Amino acid sequence: MSTLLLTGFEPFHTHPVNPSAEAAKALNGAQVGRLRVSSALLPVEPHAAAHALRSHLDQLQPDAVLLTGLAAGRPHVTLERVAVNVMDFAIPDNAGQTYRDAPASTDAHAPAAYFSTLPLRPMLAAWREAELPGSISNSAGLYVCNHVMYQALHALARADRGGVPCGFLHLPASAVVALAVPEDRPPLPYLPQAEITRAVQVAAETVAATLRV
Repeated sequence: MSTLLLTGFEPFHTHPVNPSAEAAKALNGAQVGRLRVSSALLPVEPHAAAHALRSHLDQLQPDAVLLTGLAAGRPHVTLERVAVNVMDFAIPDNAGQTYRDAPASTDAHAPAAYFSTLPLRPMLAAWREAELPGSISNSAGLYVCNHVMYQALHALARADRGGVPCGFLHLPASAVVALAVPEDRPPLPYLPQAEITRAVQVAAETVAATLRV
């Protein structure tokens, strides 16, 4: 059985839930084209997240990898074009650590950046056809989301599996996340969780449809 590894993150910062975790749990075991979804939740701590991710990559040997995380404040779903070899946290991770100008990888052969190997334009077209607004983002930030995208692409490249479609999808806030914002803070744009999950499913279906397995 061909496999798509789908990851989400646990809640972090002041957010009571993480829409990426909810979507990953909802889609675990789903059949998308010729791929079966195998979901995994990652900790919001770079080293533990990278370790867990590498374990899933080694065990599953997936045919495609779709990484997801929350970008509270973005109005719609976004596909990340590039991950960079930098950690520079604006807020502490769930272990209470903050990194400044630190490398995502200390591997001497690690490049400055990796580009997504997902079919970005077909995914955007599929969202539009499904009446889901979305866009391509040229910055995954410098937090754990960027770190995980970089680590996944680096691990695949080192295993001579650089042809495996792999990349990151940022999700907007859900209603639960938006409702948790204090009244003295600016309101967050949001999508219902069902629509967020549908966007992830459409993305996974598009990967499956463009994959030669």
